[in-house]
Amino acid sequence: MRAFALTLPPGQCLESATSGPHLGAAPSFLLLLSEARDEQIVAFADQDDVWLPQKLARASEKISAAGDRPALYCAQQFIVNETLAGSQKSAAHTNPPKFPASLTQNIANGNTLVMNRAASALVTAIPAPEGTVHDWWSYIVIAACGGDVIFDAEPQVLYRLHKNNLIAASPSLGARAIAALQRGPLIFMTMMRRHAEALSGHAAWLTPAARADLALIQSALNGNILVRLRALKTCRRFRRRTLLENLLFTFWFLTS
Repeated sequence: MRAFALTLPPGQCLESATSGPHLGAAPSFLLLLSEARDEQIVAFADQDDVWLPQKLARASEKISAAGDRPALYCAQQFIVNETLAGSQKSAAHTNPPKFPASLTQNIANGNTLVMNRAASALVTAIPAPEGTVHDWWSYIVIAACGGDVIFDAEPQVLYRLHKNNLIAASPSLGARAIAALQRGPLIFMTMMRRHAEALSGHAAWLTPAARADLALIQSALNGNILVRLRALKTCRRFRRRTLLENLLFTFWFLTS
């Protein structure tokens, strides 16, 4: 099985054919994905991180079980410093990687993400909303359309933390909670609305259960607190990973 890596150099992104402004990281990766969607296996690669030797073989083996179904593989990481020192694991995810949980939290670390041809075709067929990140959008689409989302608890990448990281990761629950509080609900809720709207434009591709959940969530986002409470109660998978993260998400969802 042939694998193809979509790679951007550290801190860089594609320019337009007319040497115009940079596209940005997510649009660049998604453009590369569209150009490689006929490949059997596609992996996102950040060149400031280090893949462990078995990563592609392990991902390919797990994805092969899906057959012709869309399949997305992602994994935990070892978080290291600029000199690759350290071996602290990134956050684990014990909840099933399903929809609509994918609207609340991204578990698909981009530097670990690998997709088969069917998954690549789905992700590139549904236009991504403004402001999204390529790995989260891929996870949302595959989960909503009934594909297989495989989360590997065995780290497969050394995630290098440095001052120029586009998105910094922390294995600390406290650090993530503080960072979320500092950002506030605006960005989070804006992206939830944009992700939901982008999916709704291609609702026929979603599973029946995902369509029903999405309709309820969109109604809640446009409704009052009682409608939002009903959505939280009905969509039991509409939640984040930990108790503290879910309490913050619930507050934001009900009040923003």
